[in-house]
Amino acid sequence: MSLLRRRIAVRMKPSSGGATGGENALTFWDHLDVLRGVIVRMALAILAFSSLAFCLKDVLFAFVMAPAHADFFLYRWMGAEHFHLQLVNVELTEQFTAHLTMSFAAGVLMVSPYILYLLFRFVSPALYARERRASLWVAGAAYVMFLLGVAVNYALVFPLTVRFLGTYQVSADVTNLLTLNSYVNTLLGMSILFGVVFELPVVSALLARFGLLRASWMRLLRRHAFVAVLIAAAVITPTGDAVTLLLVALPLYLLYETSILVVARIRRD
Repeated sequence: MSLLRRRIAVRMKPSSGGATGGENALTFWDHLDVLRGVIVRMALAILAFSSLAFCLKDVLFAFVMAPAHADFFLYRWMGAEHFHLQLVNVELTEQFTAHLTMSFAAGVLMVSPYILYLLFRFVSPALYARERRASLWVAGAAYVMFLLGVAVNYALVFPLTVRFLGTYQVSADVTNLLTLNSYVNTLLGMSILFGVVFELPVVSALLARFGLLRASWMRLLRRHAFVAVLIAAAVITPTGDAVTLLLVALPLYLLYETSILVVARIRRD
C-alpha cells in the first residue's frame, strides 16, 4: 500500500486524536517522502507540457504576438488606426530564452489543474470533511479568478498598454526599438499582476468569513475605491484617451462591486 493510501486509511480510521490522529499516523519523514513524490509528478507534468509548447513554437508565438499587430480583435473593435509593433533581438540568446520562458509559462498554465489536484490530494487527508469542502471551494474560486484575470489582461489591458507605449514618442527624432524580452516580460508580469488582483473577491470572502470585513464598510468606501481604481487604471495604461481608461477601470471596479456582493452574502449586516 502506498504512503498516500496509508494516510487516507489513517484519516478514515476512528480516533480521538482529531483529523490526523491515530497510532499509525505517518512520521515526519513519511510525509516528506509523500511530498517528494508529489513534487516529482508536478515537475514531470510541467516538463512534458512545456516541451509540447516548445515544439509548437509557431502556434505559441502567434498567440503571444497577436496584440502587437493591428488585426488583433480589440483594435478592430475599437476602430484603431493601423500600427505594427516591430520587435528586435539585441542579444545572442534572447530569442531562445524568450522561447524557453514562454514555453515554461504555457506548460505551467496547461498543467495547473493537475497541480492543484495533486496538492489537494496531498493535503486533504489531514482535513475534516467540512474543511475539505471549504478548501475545495476556495481553491477552485481562486483558480478561476486568476485565469479570468490573465484573460482580461491578454484581451484588454496588455494590448492597450502595448499600443500606447509601443507607439509613444517624446520626439520624432527618437525611434522605438523594443526588444523581444521586454515584450515577453511585460506580458508575463502584467498577467501575473492581474491574476493576483482578480483574487479580490476570494480574499474578501475569506476576510468576511473570519469576521474581519463587512459589506457595509465596503459600501462606505465606494467613492474612495472608485478613485483608487481610476488611479490604478491610469498607471497601468498611461494614456489620455478616456475610452481606454474606462475600459481598463471597468473590470477593476466590477471586482470591487462583486466583492461587496460576496461579503454581503457571507455576512448579513
